[in-house]
Amino acid sequence: MNRFERFFGLKGEAKVKFLDGEFQVISSGDFVRCAVTGDPIALAELRYWSVELQEAYASADVSLKRYQERQKRGR
Repeated sequence: MNRFERFFGLKGEAKVKFLDGEFQVISSGDFVRCAVTGDPIALAELRYWSVELQEAYASADVSLKRYQERQKRGR
């Protein structure tokens, strides 16, 4: 993110298809939302997601939290 993006904020939410080791932008935008926290994640900063659930996560900790929740539910 450059200084102008920080000043003006993120412009729109992208639609993304999550693949193994990469993602494909289906509909353009600047960010996706974390499936657990709802926080926006700039596409340039997106590092964690679930291919199975097609969800983005803000951090490794948040990703682990989602995994543990699913394990408790038996999925």
